[in-house]
Amino acid sequence: MFAFAAAVLIAALAAAWFVPLPGRLAIPGSRVIEYADATPMCVFLSGDDKWRIPVSIEDVDPDYITALIQYEDKRFYRHPGVDPIAVGRAIIQNLSERRVVSGASTITMQLVRLLEPRPRTFQSKFIEMLRAMQLELHLSKREILEYYLQFLPFGKNVEGIEAAAHAYFGHRAGDLSAFEIAYLLSVPQSPSDRYPTAEHVEDAKTAIAGVARRLEEAGAFDEREAREASAGRPPASLEPFPRDAMHVAQYLAGRYPEMRVRSSIGKEAQSLLENVLASYRSEFESMGIHNATAIVIDNNNGRVIAAVGNLDFGDDAHQGQVVGFMAPRSPGSAMKPFIYALAIDKGLALPGYLVADVPVRFRGYEPINYDRKYRGVISLENALSKSLNIPFINLLNEVNLPEYLAFLKDAGITTLVNKPDYYGLSIAVGGIEVRPAELTNMFAMLARNGEYRRLAWTLEEKSVPRQLISPGAAYLTRQALEIRDRPDFPDRRRASPPVAHVFWKTGTSTHHRDAWALGGNLRYTAGVWVGNFDSKPNRYLVGSRRAGPILFDIIEGLPQDGGSAEPDRPTSDLIPVEVCAFSGRIANKHCPHRKTVLALRTKLPTGLCPYHVEYWVDKKTGHRLNPLCREGRDAELQVFTVLPASVRRWIGDIKLDAPAPPTLLPTCPHVSRSSGLKILSPKHNAVFFLIPGLKADQQEIPLEAEAGADVGELFWFVDGRFLASSAPHERVWLPPSPGKHEVRVIDASGRSDTVEIKIMPPG
Repeated sequence: MFAFAAAVLIAALAAAWFVPLPGRLAIPGSRVIEYADATPMCVFLSGDDKWRIPVSIEDVDPDYITALIQYEDKRFYRHPGVDPIAVGRAIIQNLSERRVVSGASTITMQLVRLLEPRPRTFQSKFIEMLRAMQLELHLSKREILEYYLQFLPFGKNVEGIEAAAHAYFGHRAGDLSAFEIAYLLSVPQSPSDRYPTAEHVEDAKTAIAGVARRLEEAGAFDEREAREASAGRPPASLEPFPRDAMHVAQYLAGRYPEMRVRSSIGKEAQSLLENVLASYRSEFESMGIHNATAIVIDNNNGRVIAAVGNLDFGDDAHQGQVVGFMAPRSPGSAMKPFIYALAIDKGLALPGYLVADVPVRFRGYEPINYDRKYRGVISLENALSKSLNIPFINLLNEVNLPEYLAFLKDAGITTLVNKPDYYGLSIAVGGIEVRPAELTNMFAMLARNGEYRRLAWTLEEKSVPRQLISPGAAYLTRQALEIRDRPDFPDRRRASPPVAHVFWKTGTSTHHRDAWALGGNLRYTAGVWVGNFDSKPNRYLVGSRRAGPILFDIIEGLPQDGGSAEPDRPTSDLIPVEVCAFSGRIANKHCPHRKTVLALRTKLPTGLCPYHVEYWVDKKTGHRLNPLCREGRDAELQVFTVLPASVRRWIGDIKLDAPAPPTLLPTCPHVSRSSGLKILSPKHNAVFFLIPGLKADQQEIPLEAEAGADVGELFWFVDGRFLASSAPHERVWLPPSPGKHEVRVIDASGRSDTVEIKIMPPG
């Protein structure tokens, strides 16, 4: 007999250990995305279409836990899943009443019934007891109680105490009144009859009063709490579960595996961002613009404090559910500030450097400026403020394209998936795609004096900061981006008080598919993209007009504290240096005007100003003299501004700080200071296609050459025949004729250059 009992016990224990636990335990609950203050932003349905929010005991009101134990299972912490005392009492009561009046169900047994519903029979009760003891073998009392709190039924598809608190009262289960505790204890006994509807109110009130009396008798409620619970009125409808900031919520739900994600999104900042974008929606729709996104970063810690993914999540006709702040788009000119900063960091330039703005060609790539104009020369700082293309394509070529690509990857740009040789210099003007969130984070790096932090979407995320740009280069870049007398300064801001210390950059992609504005102050950085996700061109999509006003509305609306209005001060790695006031380069001894600027202590450009040259001038004739003809003449030394011929033909009315040099005295022999003579246009082996129906004289090909300042005249020949003569800075026009041609230029000293071109016939 003893052996049989032992065998039965061993078999029971083996079954309890090896038989799988109820499958519903493994079903995940609802995902919850929270604001930074722990209030819910969005709750998602569980995999089995329930509102069921997992919760820990610490997050539930302790008074509710106490009342639950007293009401449902007083000896919960002392029995092994089945309460022998309760079972004995139930047997006596049921026999004496000759009907079932007590089931002796413990919390563990109730959990089994919730996980595995069965018909209410004695056989089912026996199985529940066995399964309850099995749960007690595998799970701690805490785990059992937390599962119970998660699966309690509260009507319709609402399960669990946390979901019920949200659905019934609109808040979490961590702080419940006596009325709410009694109500939540009463509903699971008959969920279909007591969940909030108008017709259930009276029945629910009666049930609540009964629960309150029992809790008072058990000592879980005092008299006041019982009276308060009985006096409460149940709600007549369920509260909707939070569904805020859906683009952010969906993105975070896909990014993080946790069931409850505490984001870094602030309620007030998020509301500001949503309201600002909403205020532009009708205006945009009238222009055929249907999508926009914006994001705000706290520069202090790299956290995203607000993000709007699109104008309307429910706009299926215009891809409203696309998470815009992570959608790759062409940035247009928005990335030029980083070429600027890297050039300063490498000692290639200073903000005041005069740079060329003339037509260029790189292996078949011939960029143009947005306004299709050329300025000859312009300071690098002004080129950035006017967002000129050619100076920055030239500058990127100097910075080195592979190094720039490596920098972008280090700065968090994840869209550069191709090999470096796939990309070209057009990357300077939008020839890649970037995600708005990642590009905004690059501007936040500028605000942090060149310190990169990985973008953080939760309060727990931390990243090790890395210095990608020197503090000084970041400061000088911000200074250039703070200039307000710029073409991209929003018109409506010109008549209103300016926002203090804001740096910003706009961008417009090719064919007007994307409009950008990014920037901020020392505390916050914001990024705005406006466009259509079908990528159709739209003439209204101009960064300064569509995205710029939104950016300034956002910055004005953010709290003006700790860094928002703080003046931008130079960093310690900058030192004052004396430069030529005209060229922005280190002054040579002939520069007539000088000024002091800030430059990096360790990356000071060494090249002297090349534009100011001293010449002997004949006082009588005003002509320039060289050593071969100066003897016997009354001459004096004068300083002149000498610009390359390729620049002189484009400078227009640029103001020189010293006159251009006069021509050489005709009787003087030439002594060239130039390093050579070179044809700039056309390029060698260039191919031209004649347009059918257009007269030949309307398709003339420009001939241009680079020559030294001492060259008086150039002579052009085509196929050995004289075409024309010109000054070095002037163009000559070649009437086209089909076939191969040799173009040759010669100066007075006999130097020459030759290129071959091919002109294709029409058709």
